[in-house]
Amino acid sequence: MRGLRASSVVLVLVLSTFVAAEPSSPAVAGPADPEPASLVTLSVPDVAAMERLVGSGADLTERIRPQPDGSIQVDAVVTPAQLAALRPLGATLAGEATAPSRPQRRGAAAQDQIVIERAVWFESRDGYFLSVEASSSAGADAALTVTWKGRKGATGQADLVPYVDAGAYLGHQLNAPVPAADRPLWVTVTSAGGGTAEARVEEWPGGERPDRHGSGYQKDFVSHYMTPAQLNERVKDLHRRFPDLTDVIELPYLTNGYRRHAQALIGTPPGAAVVVTSDAYGSEGGNDLAVELVNPGAPGRPLAVTANGKIITVSLATDASGAPSSTAAQVAAAINAAPGLPVKAATYRTDPGAGVLAPVPPTQLSDFLKAPADVSRAPARVLALRIGEHRDGTRPGVLAYAQEHAREWVTPLVTVEAAERLLRNHAADPATRRLLRRTDLFIVPTVNPDGANYSFYDFNSQRKNMTNHCPAQQSDPALRNTWGVDVNRNYAVGSLTDGYVGASANCQGGTYAGPSEHSEPESRNVMWLAQRYRNIKFAMNVHSYGGYFMWPPGAYKLDGRVTLPRPTSEQEAYFMRSARTIERAIAAERGTVTWPQQTGPVTDVLYSAAGNSADELWYDFGVFGWDFEVGSDLWNPEKRTWEGVGFQPPFSEGHAEAMEFASGLIALIGVAADYREP
Repeated sequence: MRGLRASSVVLVLVLSTFVAAEPSSPAVAGPADPEPASLVTLSVPDVAAMERLVGSGADLTERIRPQPDGSIQVDAVVTPAQLAALRPLGATLAGEATAPSRPQRRGAAAQDQIVIERAVWFESRDGYFLSVEASSSAGADAALTVTWKGRKGATGQADLVPYVDAGAYLGHQLNAPVPAADRPLWVTVTSAGGGTAEARVEEWPGGERPDRHGSGYQKDFVSHYMTPAQLNERVKDLHRRFPDLTDVIELPYLTNGYRRHAQALIGTPPGAAVVVTSDAYGSEGGNDLAVELVNPGAPGRPLAVTANGKIITVSLATDASGAPSSTAAQVAAAINAAPGLPVKAATYRTDPGAGVLAPVPPTQLSDFLKAPADVSRAPARVLALRIGEHRDGTRPGVLAYAQEHAREWVTPLVTVEAAERLLRNHAADPATRRLLRRTDLFIVPTVNPDGANYSFYDFNSQRKNMTNHCPAQQSDPALRNTWGVDVNRNYAVGSLTDGYVGASANCQGGTYAGPSEHSEPESRNVMWLAQRYRNIKFAMNVHSYGGYFMWPPGAYKLDGRVTLPRPTSEQEAYFMRSARTIERAIAAERGTVTWPQQTGPVTDVLYSAAGNSADELWYDFGVFGWDFEVGSDLWNPEKRTWEGVGFQPPFSEGHAEAMEFASGLIALIGVAADYREP
C-alpha cells in the first residue's frame, strides 16, 4: 500500500492546543532564554525541497498531508530561527506565501493505462468517506480524476494527487478521504491522457466488529495526563493488586536523569561573553556556584582567577589607565587554566571572543530546570510490567512500549489503560482470561522518562531525551531546548550510520541519531527486552499523532530509494490482516477509522525513519513490529476539512484517543493469542 511520498509541502500555523505545562515566559527574553517554539504546518514546493526538509533534521511530526495542488503539508515544531533556516530549503508558512502550484499537466500523447489499486469506503462518527488509490502508466505527469456512485443516487468527483518519493513514482491517491453523501458503490478513474478504469468499492477495514464484551466489562482507568513518576507508581500499584498475574521488570540501563549542568552566560554576546558551565550537575552542587567579574581598581594589573567558597572571582586585567582589558577569549582561557575550579568556560558559540568584558556582579549558575523539588533528578530506572498467567516464556510475547518521544503525552495512557482492563477484567471476563492464559505481555509506559519530565515541566515540545552530546560551542543556555537524542533514531538497523535517511547527525537536529547506534540507555533498554525474552513475537510502538498504522520497512537509502528488505508476500499479508483486525477494534470505540492510505509499511505511508526500533525488532529478532500513531485527524463538518489534534490535545480528546487505541492494543494481544509458529 502507498501513502505519502512526496511532491511538496506547505505551512499552516497551528499552535499546540494544550499548553498548560508550558512555563510562563519572562516579559523580556534575555540572551540565556530559548526561543519559543510553535507547532506549525509547513509547505515546500517540490520533491527535492521535501527531501531537503527531511534530511535537514527538522523536527517533523508524523502528520503529513498531500494537497490537491501537488504540495504536501507537514506539521513541524520550529522556533523562529529554525523556520528561517528552513526557508532556503523551500519551506513557507501558509497564509504568508503560497508554494507554487504544480503546472497544469497535459495528457500523454498515447492513451495511458489506469490501474485502481484500492477503492474503499468507511463510515465514521462523521458519516461516509471514500479513499481511492490508482496508478497510471504515464507516471506522475498523469492527471487523474475519480468519480463515484453510491446508494440512493449519491455521486461525487475529486482529483487524485501524484506521489513521488526519492524520485520514485508511487501512484496517485486522494489527498485525504473525501466525504460522500451515502455509501459509495462504484468508482471510475479517468485520465486526461484517455485512460479509464472502474472498480467496486469495498468496506474498510471490513469484517466483523470486535466483541465489546459483556455489560460488566470494566474500562476507563485514566483520568489525566501522567508524569513518569505517576506512571511508575501505577505500574507498581498494579503489581501490588495483582501479584499472581504480574511482575515488575527493572530494565538494566539507567537514563541520564532529569538533570543538567549549571550554567551562566556572562557578558554581552556574541563577542564579549563567556559561557560558564559547572562540572557537577546543577542538582549536585552546580546550582550553588556563582561567577563575578571585578575591576581590581588599579592600572596594569594581570588577569587572575580565584575561588572563595562557592563564588569564583575573575579579576580582569587592566591597561595603563586602569580600564579593564581582558577579552572573552582570555577570560575563558584563564578560568580553564585555574587549578581546582569546579567549572569550565567557553566563548559564545563560534565567536572568537575578541570583545572586552566589563565587570559583572556575582551571577548564579543554574541548570534552568523548573520541575518541583520532589521530581527526582537522579538517573531513572525504566520499568516494564509483565502480565500473564504463564510468565515463563512458553507463550507468545507482546511488547507494548510508549513515549520514545517525550512530548507524546497520550501514548503512555494507551498502555496503562490496556493493562488496567486486562487485569481488572481477568476474573469475570472469559475473553480476557483467554488472552492472559495464551500470551505473555511486556508493557513499558514510558521509554524516555527524562525527556517526558522536561516536556511536562520545562518545554512541552521536547521530542528527545536529555543527554547533551553537543560541544561547548552549541551548549549555551539559550540552546537547551535543542539538546538530546531522538530515541527512535538511535537503533542499529537501517540507521544513519548504515547510510539510510530520515535521521540527523546534527546534535541540535530534531531527529539527532546520537553519536553512535545504541549510544542511549533508552534504546538499549528496549532491545534488552527483545534479547532477554526471546518469546516476544509481537511489538507495538505507540506514538502520536496523525492516525497511522505502520510496519517495516521503515527506512531507505536516498539514492535509488533502496529500502530495507521488504517482508515476503505472506508476511506482508499477515501484517495487513492483523492491522485490519486491530483497526476494527479502534473504530469500534468511537468510530475513528485509520485511513487506508496511512496503513502500511513506514516507507510507503510516511517517510524514511533511519534507525527506528520496529526495524531492529523485525530484522534482528523476527518480531512483528507495528507502530501506532494515535490521534487521528478530526473531521470539521463546518469547514469540511480534516484537522490535526496535536501532541497534547485537551484531555477530553486525549482520553478518547487512549480509550480507542487501548482497544486496538488489546486486539493485537488477541492476534498474538491466535499465533502459531510457522
